[in-house]
Amino acid sequence: MSGWPTHDAEQSWGADDRTPELPGVSWTAADLAQPEVPARLVEEHVRRFGSLDALVAVHARSRRQNLATVTAAELDASFAVNARATVLLVQAAARVGVRRVVFFTTGVHQGPMPDELPYVMSKAALAGITGTLAASLASSGATVNCINPGPVDTGYADPDTSAFVASQMPLARRWGTPDEIAGAVSWLVSDEAGWITGQVINFDGGWGIRGGVPPR
Repeated sequence: MSGWPTHDAEQSWGADDRTPELPGVSWTAADLAQPEVPARLVEEHVRRFGSLDALVAVHARSRRQNLATVTAAELDASFAVNARATVLLVQAAARVGVRRVVFFTTGVHQGPMPDELPYVMSKAALAGITGTLAASLASSGATVNCINPGPVDTGYADPDTSAFVASQMPLARRWGTPDEIAGAVSWLVSDEAGWITGQVINFDGGWGIRGGVPPR
């Protein structure tokens, strides 16, 4: 398990004030913008635990830039973290016999996100490459799938945004929870999900159909 507090510290929600401590879980700070880091993370995991059964790439770099303000530097940085690092993680995981791969896209195919252009570009690339990566690993019996989680309440939204998004959600007029998304991931990495691969799954509380749901 890894994270990069330096990125969070630059955001409005800030970084955690302490290192995560979970029983049986090893956590390390890792800057996925560095091209050698994905392979190093996989190698360190295998050295510590002996194998790698599942890879879940949930990391993301986010910057609020639109078409007028976007910079080449941020486009490159977001692509490096969100798209390139994910492919390099899958490459390294495949070398050690991974059986399940899950990564995360965003819901740009369900509605535009003009104020987050670098994030949207790089996350959309993951949805586009899911089938190709699944085909690359299919002969080994490994599966590759991608989740679009929709709006999930991780504490980052300001009160006005939180209230507006909740009002648009078709199911129960609320955001999704991290536990709900974790449940989807848990199923995708289980033996029960061994017959599904190459899919981009909208696990989003109906966010993509919100325009057709009558108001309450």
